[in-house]
Amino acid sequence: MAEETPTRSPGGAAVLDKAPERVRKRSPRYKVLLHNDPVNSMEYVMTTLRQVVPQLSEQDAMAVMLEAHNTGVGLVIVCDIEPAEFYCETLKSKGLTSSIEPED
Repeated sequence: MAEETPTRSPGGAAVLDKAPERVRKRSPRYKVLLHNDPVNSMEYVMTTLRQVVPQLSEQDAMAVMLEAHNTGVGLVIVCDIEPAEFYCETLKSKGLTSSIEPED
């Protein structure tokens, strides 16, 4: 709720200054998913993941690759829509199967 602070105008009348209300709404987050890939080698998948998503460590890339290999789909990263689309499309351009979905 906005805070009101009374001040005096030059004529002596009280004037209420309202602080602007600031409501920060978190932008929706999206999961970038890697789907199981029977074509590319595990090493290629790990290397590609690290090239496309630089914040992934070697261990993270291995965990994502193994999750996709063992369960059919692995969670690469959760982020805003623009980077999620970029990561997904870049993975696809390198021959991997990827998709995005809302984090909910």
